[in-house]
Amino acid sequence: MDVALLFLQLFATFFVIGLFTIGGGYAMLSLIQSEVVVVHQWLTESLFTDIVAISQMTPGPIGINTATYVGYEVIYNATGIHALGVMGSLTTTLALVLPSFIIMLLIVRFYTKFKGNVLFEGTMSWVRPVVVGLIGAAAVILIVKTTWTGGTPSFSLVRENFTDWKSWLLLAAAFSASWWGKINPILLILLGGALGLVLY
Repeated sequence: MDVALLFLQLFATFFVIGLFTIGGGYAMLSLIQSEVVVVHQWLTESLFTDIVAISQMTPGPIGINTATYVGYEVIYNATGIHALGVMGSLTTTLALVLPSFIIMLLIVRFYTKFKGNVLFEGTMSWVRPVVVGLIGAAAVILIVKTTWTGGTPSFSLVRENFTDWKSWLLLAAAFSASWWGKINPILLILLGGALGLVLY
């Protein structure tokens, strides 16, 4: 594939994701996964999961971190040149944040006019549940793989993410510690990495 065309496709893809995603980074993950893994098949499911894990561990919003990493991987895999991979990172990051930047400039300008408006408040009350659904979808996508055959969906476990009983045990422990123990997510990530080194 022509590298210039690939850059344009990446920019257009992540610009659209940035334009239509409401709810922040976690809500973006399902859209990014759909475009990068399913539609364009730039990355594998397991590599995308690794990217999400690394993006979660690094400082900054997970959606932007994921876009940055995806841009590098896609361009570097296509060219084998690190400098172009960095340009891919810049391209996807800019494309993702540009719509939000433009929209926020408009909102800052016109928010005071709409604040307290019945239609505005009504719209926001419908948007909030959608955001929760998108965040939930991002979690399910990392666990369940959906394939469509003749218009009929079939579901299977993403085996690369759950290789054996130890991975399921780590999932259950992390969920329990987060849900009931209210343990800091950063601490959970560090503990998970340490346990991964010991168990694998």
